[in-house]
Amino acid sequence: MTTTLGGSTIVAIDTPEGPGRWHLDRTEDTRAVLALGHGAGGGVTAADLALLARRLPTEGVTVARFEQPWRFAGRKVAVPPARLDLAWSLAMRWLGDQPWAVGLPLLAGGRSAGARVACRTADALGVAGLLCLAFPLHPPGRPDRTRLPELLAPSAPRVVVQGTRDTFGSAAELTTALAGSAAGAGVLVVPLPGADHGFRVPARADFQPSDLKARVLAAAVDLAAAVCRVRGDVD
Repeated sequence: MTTTLGGSTIVAIDTPEGPGRWHLDRTEDTRAVLALGHGAGGGVTAADLALLARRLPTEGVTVARFEQPWRFAGRKVAVPPARLDLAWSLAMRWLGDQPWAVGLPLLAGGRSAGARVACRTADALGVAGLLCLAFPLHPPGRPDRTRLPELLAPSAPRVVVQGTRDTFGSAAELTTALAGSAAGAGVLVVPLPGADHGFRVPARADFQPSDLKARVLAAAVDLAAAVCRVRGDVD
């Protein structure tokens, strides 16, 4: 079933985990498709995901935000990672088969847990690049429980937009961790000065919300442009 909501086209997708939904923001002159997943504590209307859905189509990038079945069903707690991956993978294959997406570079990513899902499934789905927003390097206060292997696993280039005050792993922590691994060369960290895990900055900080939005948007545009150049889709 297809409906509209807030300017987005909503398409329900059946998965083994129950129905999920794509929130599609398309552009007629699409040169790439970016699929985004939401975090464990929020949905597809998170500020950074909504920003990309609103602005990237003007840059030639269609944005598809996937609402996981557990969230669509109104549950408050996410299902285990393997079940998240299963629903996401089926939805991604549906997305890649759409006539308007066939032949275009497919990028993936998301916020927090959504970024982890995208990284875990990237190679199997053949995505061309990954945009990770607030990648949760570890649980707060537990640096010993690192999720770095998930970020290192994909073969596609990865851009991680990370707050310098993120308790799940700051931009500095992430940069240091990547420097200790040869596989870290494929990951670019874009720091957000003063931002926490939710990309919030202190009211009187030099780096303001407008600066944050500009940097998030630029990171996504640059990634899409780089992937298209590699494919020879742009001059």
